[in-house]
Amino acid sequence: MDKASRVLAQGVPPGVPKPYRALADHGEKAQSQQYLTPWEEDAVVKFLLQMSDLGQPVRMKFIPSIAFSVTRQRPKTDRPSKPPGKNWAKALENRHPETQARRVKALDWNRHEKNTYTKIIHWFEVIGRVLQDPAIQLKL
Repeated sequence: MDKASRVLAQGVPPGVPKPYRALADHGEKAQSQQYLTPWEEDAVVKFLLQMSDLGQPVRMKFIPSIAFSVTRQRPKTDRPSKPPGKNWAKALENRHPETQARRVKALDWNRHEKNTYTKIIHWFEVIGRVLQDPAIQLKL
């Protein structure tokens, strides 16, 4: 939930003028208008961070289609009929600053062999954390 929604959901202390109280009552409405539920949004953020750690960051233009595919798991009555709007991915990035785009520079061909050890170590650390997740089970 973004900062504004959290503030609106907290309510107002006594003694605050009524026009301000009317604005504070919209917190539940803002939450109900979110495209993804909080746990679906957390799953999308976790996926984006994992892909980035594995060296394959997801482009901003594909994030709405990922969110739309996550909603396919809902019952048919709760599914949205359209993917989120064009500004939804940027709003997701604002709500979760850890997903901010990282700039990836091309590596000079003369140097690519010298930097592989640390990249391989990092990849095994990331994949090791993924494999330790109890949700991933060995299928025989």
